[in-house]
Amino acid sequence: MPAGGVRAAMAVFLCLASVPWAGAAKPKPPQAGNTPPGVALSQYISRVRAEKAAEVLTPGSIWSANGRLTNLVSDVKAIRAHDPIAVVVSESLTASTDGTVKNQRASSASSQVSALLGKLAGGNALNNLLSQSSSSALNAQGQSVTDSSITTTLGGEVADVLPNGMLVSQQQSLDEQSTSVAGQANALLESIAQLNTQIEATSPDADAGTLEDQRQEDLTNLSQLMGIRTIPTENNGLTVTTTGGALLVSEGQAYQITTGESGGVSHFYDAQGGDITADLTSGGGQLGGILTARDQDIPQVENALDELAYSVGSAVNTQNEAGWDENGAAGTAIFSLPANATAANPAGSAAQISVTMTDPSLIAAAGTVPGSSPAVGEGPSDNTNVVAMANLQNQGIVNGISPTSYFSDMVTSLGSLTSEVSSENTAQQAALTQLQDQIGSVSGVNLNDEAAQLETFEQSYEAASKLFTTLDEVAVSALNLGAQETYST
Repeated sequence: MPAGGVRAAMAVFLCLASVPWAGAAKPKPPQAGNTPPGVALSQYISRVRAEKAAEVLTPGSIWSANGRLTNLVSDVKAIRAHDPIAVVVSESLTASTDGTVKNQRASSASSQVSALLGKLAGGNALNNLLSQSSSSALNAQGQSVTDSSITTTLGGEVADVLPNGMLVSQQQSLDEQSTSVAGQANALLESIAQLNTQIEATSPDADAGTLEDQRQEDLTNLSQLMGIRTIPTENNGLTVTTTGGALLVSEGQAYQITTGESGGVSHFYDAQGGDITADLTSGGGQLGGILTARDQDIPQVENALDELAYSVGSAVNTQNEAGWDENGAAGTAIFSLPANATAANPAGSAAQISVTMTDPSLIAAAGTVPGSSPAVGEGPSDNTNVVAMANLQNQGIVNGISPTSYFSDMVTSLGSLTSEVSSENTAQQAALTQLQDQIGSVSGVNLNDEAAQLETFEQSYEAASKLFTTLDEVAVSALNLGAQETYST
């Protein structure tokens, strides 16, 4: 955290065609749709500007928020409204699949004549004319590894420049993605309900296999969007609920998921108006992942940054106030922190912290003369207090940890979380592929194996047919004793 210089924090609010904003703020599920994205964006910018206007600036400050050199480290190509901006998106996926298939098949056929003009003796060859058996076994194991990556660049422009110093587009994007996914889920719920009705009407008198396949495909797509449970009903219907039990489909009726703003973000409600946001978050699927990132992961990082900013800012202020500047005056605060922020609740500190001291001569470098009453400074040649201020970087001022170690731990934790989520996603994809392969190995039919078995049984049938033809001729000859007969085998 630099002590000198002035940096004006400025955030760029990206307006991409694929990222609209959430609906109007309502404590209950809206009854007539969401607020148009343009109106929601205007409301958000107006609210942020109103909050900024309410801040009390230090009297006499020579710093100007509109100065051309206010922020020397920003991207000068994207700091004003309508400036073009490019967003580079890079994604990679590695999946490994292991599969094992075991299949065994056995068949047997036998033919015999137990009696011919009387009971045959036990050793007679006709008792065991044909005995055939066959067996086959398949043991296979395979592995496949897939690596894929995509890199693309999205173009956009700056919609507005916010005065509160925070980049807010990421959380807004996740919020709007969640409402978009809910819309896709509602369309699938309607389709499943209609297929339920068609299947129930068809299955008593005709084959509804095609309709059932369509319904299963919709259920598969729905399960990718959100966590669901299915319950079979009479007449081959299905009831669909969330993992928490909220009703989504019952027979031919679909119950839509509605959205409404609460606490600045979109919440989700069932048909009875109950808030099911937490249910959807823990249920998994694309929607669960988005809500987890929006409501848990991003706030966790924001809280860590708030704690770091408040601890460093308040510690530096306290240390500077304990010393004396070169003019012999008691030190004052260097950083400005939110008025309502505390060590127990530092919310907003990272977004609102700013440097209020613009004159380097006001830095209280000198310490206090020991035993002086009233207290006086050691003079401009002393630097004991500024050394103590520099040593704060190695002291446990942030929840018992030094600022450097705290920030390092935070970045490490964030990286570990990202890696863990990526590994879990890869493992689940591999498990899904393996299960699909296992289902295919059990329910699928190998045409080559079936053709070989058919040929074997066909040959057995021909042999048995020939045998009985021969026996029939033998029986006729026996009945016509004395007559000249010729037969062949």
